[in-house]
Amino acid sequence: MTTETTASGATAKRRLIEIIRDRSFQEGPEIKLASGKTSTFYFNMKPTMLDSEGAHLIATLILDQLDGVAADMIGGLEMGAVPIASGVAAVAHARGRKLPAFFVRKQAKEHGTRSLIEGLARSESMSGKRVVVVEDVTTTGGSAIKAAEALRDAGAEIVRVITVVDRQDGAAEAFASAGLDFRPLLTLTDFRT
Repeated sequence: MTTETTASGATAKRRLIEIIRDRSFQEGPEIKLASGKTSTFYFNMKPTMLDSEGAHLIATLILDQLDGVAADMIGGLEMGAVPIASGVAAVAHARGRKLPAFFVRKQAKEHGTRSLIEGLARSESMSGKRVVVVEDVTTTGGSAIKAAEALRDAGAEIVRVITVVDRQDGAAEAFASAGLDFRPLLTLTDFRT
């Protein structure tokens, strides 16, 4: 990365923190998280991921982080990964990089193709694909690890796991134990200062 890219990345990160604070972060009474834990800090990332500027900043920062990383596809577990992966795929195309999106269903459909992994053409499979797994908020890492396991079972190699916000609640350790390269864009610390 050049000094100019690093500077623009720092500006993008600061702006993304502002948008998340405004649209997606709340502090107050205890809320139950997807992990089953409770917290007084909560990130509902949908308002940021579905905001034009928020989506663009997330995609830009993820692509900056993937500079020099060989990857064939990007995606993760439904629902949180879908807008992220779609945004990254679109911005990648604008940058001249081919990085199509996919998503992993929580369970296979009971009709149609009965696919667990969506986004592949009929002639494609995940076998041999180098993939990046993304998610919106990480607490314990369970959702991304579930997606990574399904992808590995389908023959993919996970080259990186990226989350928009790491709540710093054990995910880094869980990913390390699973042999996954985990890189957050932001952490809870960015919102507690």
